[in-house]
Amino acid sequence: METIIFHIDVNSAYLSWSALKRLESGDGTDLRSIPSIVGGDMQKRHGVVLAKSIPAKKYGITTGEPIVNALRKCPHLLLEAPDHQLYHQRSSELMKFLSDICPELEQLSVDECFMDFAPIRQKFPSPEAAAAMIKDQIREQFGFTVNIGISDKKVLAKMASDFQKPDKVHTLYSTQIREKMWPLPVSSLYMCGQSSVQALLKLEIRTIGDLANTDKNIIYSHLKSHGLLLWEYANGIDKSVVTSTPAEAKGIGNSITLPKDVTDRSEACRCLLSLSDSVAGRLRKASQLAGMVSVEIKYSTFQSVSHQQILLSPTNTSGVIYETACRLFDELWNKEPIRLLGIRSSKLTAPSEPVQLSLFDLPAAGQWQTQERFPSTIDLENRPVPSREKLAALDKTLDSIRQKYGSGAVMRGSFLKNRKDE
Repeated sequence: METIIFHIDVNSAYLSWSALKRLESGDGTDLRSIPSIVGGDMQKRHGVVLAKSIPAKKYGITTGEPIVNALRKCPHLLLEAPDHQLYHQRSSELMKFLSDICPELEQLSVDECFMDFAPIRQKFPSPEAAAAMIKDQIREQFGFTVNIGISDKKVLAKMASDFQKPDKVHTLYSTQIREKMWPLPVSSLYMCGQSSVQALLKLEIRTIGDLANTDKNIIYSHLKSHGLLLWEYANGIDKSVVTSTPAEAKGIGNSITLPKDVTDRSEACRCLLSLSDSVAGRLRKASQLAGMVSVEIKYSTFQSVSHQQILLSPTNTSGVIYETACRLFDELWNKEPIRLLGIRSSKLTAPSEPVQLSLFDLPAAGQWQTQERFPSTIDLENRPVPSREKLAALDKTLDSIRQKYGSGAVMRGSFLKNRKDE
């Protein structure tokens, strides 16, 4: 049976939800009908356009650009401060509505999700009819609109939902990519950011079709693994499936929105080290070991990507989590400016449960391992690496000091150096 996937995306979610709140409070101005944006305080890293109205788009205003730039383009632009509590509430209401229609739902962000059509296939004459019903019910019940993309592949459903807006249903099946997707500029391909676009333009690759028909080895030589991902997407290759997350899923994580966009690996790794300390500390406080670590990157364009890895042995030590996070970061980062970094641990177990040791936990006879365990932060070449037990003992000692004298009582030397440079 053919796989059918919906991608459901709220049109200008933040702006739509803020507009509805204003209308409900008696304000006669609908933000969606005038040049308006949702943005905020520059000092708090919210000084960029988070969402824009269709009239604002006509002035060339783009999501992610500084508010000061947007005001230059349209001096009479109306600015609305973000209300993240409201957005969380509206998102929860929408996802509850959609999960009641079909339980096979994978939420990507506050305003978008994938839905597997299979469980509700028998209730509708066609996928298009089902999508139209869902779209219309959302508009009538909640007062805002969505676009729904339909395909046999997740990435193509995502691309389809970005076609003409708002309040539309579009299809983009694998058999339609030559006609509907290949003529589009390569910049419209999902996950193809500005730096990737510039690299492809230098290769005279201007459309998605150009990319799809270029030797993938040439793409790899210029853009490495991210280039291969773009080449696969351009050819409609995507083996991922809709994965619904059970409500009882547990995990401990932390993320940080950076004071300025980061383009340097060493600076990103310092952030990952701080996050690893935080996540590991919370794991120890909860008496949990993590069997999986994932890293999230949100770019300056507000695109988010993540990667995860199952650990050979469950852990709550900062060093192991940091080492894993750096490895995942290197596999994931496409060299574009980073706005947010996050680390999350999952597959949690209690320390009392039996743990299968990894061969890498055992030092070679008569000597310590000498592999680098803390890339980009400490030079450990030709230095012995402590055993897992010693790392755990060190973490326990640091925890007790911080508990007695405060979180700032002990700090890594790399962070002290960073403070001195500020």
